[in-house]
Amino acid sequence: MKTIIAAYSGVLRGTGSSLLSAVHDLPSVPWLSKSSVVRHLQIISVLQWVLSFLILGVTCTAVLVYIFCTDLWLIAALYLTWMVLDWNTPYKGGRRSSWVRNWAVWRYFRDYFPIKLVKTHNLLPSRNYIFGYHPHGIMCLGAFCNFGTEATGVSKKFPGIKCHLATLAGNFRMPVLREYLMSGGICPVDRDTIDYILSKNGTGNAVVIAVGGAAESLNCRPGKNTVTLKQRKGFVKIALQHGADLVPIYSFGENEAYKQVVFEEGSWGRWIQQTFQKYVGFAPCVFHGCSFFSSNSWGLVPYANPITTVVGEPITVPKIEQPTQKDVDLYHGMYLSSLQRLFDKYKTKLGLPDSETLEFV
Repeated sequence: MKTIIAAYSGVLRGTGSSLLSAVHDLPSVPWLSKSSVVRHLQIISVLQWVLSFLILGVTCTAVLVYIFCTDLWLIAALYLTWMVLDWNTPYKGGRRSSWVRNWAVWRYFRDYFPIKLVKTHNLLPSRNYIFGYHPHGIMCLGAFCNFGTEATGVSKKFPGIKCHLATLAGNFRMPVLREYLMSGGICPVDRDTIDYILSKNGTGNAVVIAVGGAAESLNCRPGKNTVTLKQRKGFVKIALQHGADLVPIYSFGENEAYKQVVFEEGSWGRWIQQTFQKYVGFAPCVFHGCSFFSSNSWGLVPYANPITTVVGEPITVPKIEQPTQKDVDLYHGMYLSSLQRLFDKYKTKLGLPDSETLEFV
C-alpha cells in the first residue's frame, strides 16, 4: 500500500516518475504486479475527479466556515477576501493552467475507460466556435477529459484553438472548487461568459456546451442514444450573434459510464428532480457505477467502458446581430442534420449496430 501511495504522489505532481521507479521494485505479489498497480492508479485518478465533482465544493465551504470559528479565522478571512476580489474572473474566461491540464493524473483518467478524441476536420484559429457536446451523460466524463485536460491532446489536434468547457455557474461560487475548475479552462455556462469569450477574447476560442444539460442527464442510460435538442436553440442564436461556427460533437459510450434509475414522466421521482432542477440549476440523479475493488458491486467509480468523442464538421455561421426566428431555425436544422450524419457515419465503426438510431427529443 505504501508503494501505491508513493507512486500516486508522482502522478499528482504530474511527473509520473515515482510510479515507474516504485513499480520496478515491486515484489512478486499478484495484487502488486505492475499491471495491477497501474490499474489501481487509473481507478484512483477517476475517483478523485468524481468526488471532486460531487462533494469538493460543499466540503471546502464547510471547512471554510469551521476555520472561521477557530484561531485560524484570519486564513479563512483572507481567502474570502480573495474570492470577492477575484469573483468575476470565471466570467471572463477564467485562469487556465497548462501545468494542471497536463498532469499525469489525467492520462491515467483517460486510460481507465479508455477515452479517445477523434478529429474529422480542421478548425481555423481565425474563427471562434461553439462546440455542442452530446450526450450529457451523468457527469460529462468525455467532455471533461477531452476539453478540460490535455490527456487526449486536444490542443495538438486543433492547433490554435483554446477550448473552454462550460459548466454550472454555481460551481464557481464554491471555495477551492472554483480554482480547480478554472485551472482546467472550465468556465460558467451563462450568457455573459459566452459573450465575453466569443467577442472580447480574440479568435481561436471554442466554448464547449453540453446542450442537453440537466434534462438530458435524467434520461441517460446504457444502450440509449437520445439527445435533448429539438427545443434547445439558444446556443444557435448566440452563435449567429457572434458569427461563431457551430461544431457538433457526439461522444459514443458516454451513457455507458453509469447505470441510472430513470423515473417516468409524471412520477413523484421525476417531479422532485424537475423541481430541484428548476430552482437549483441541476437535477439530482439516482445512479451507480462499480466499487473500487470490484466491477460486480455498486459504487461511485464509473464502469470502464470505452468513450470515443467524435468532433464533427464545423458549420459556417454568419454574424447577424439581431437574428430572426427564421434564421435561428435554419441553422438549428442544419445542426440537427449534421449531428445525425455524424452519428450515422461512426456508429458501426464504434460497435453499434447499423439499425441503431439517434433520437431527438
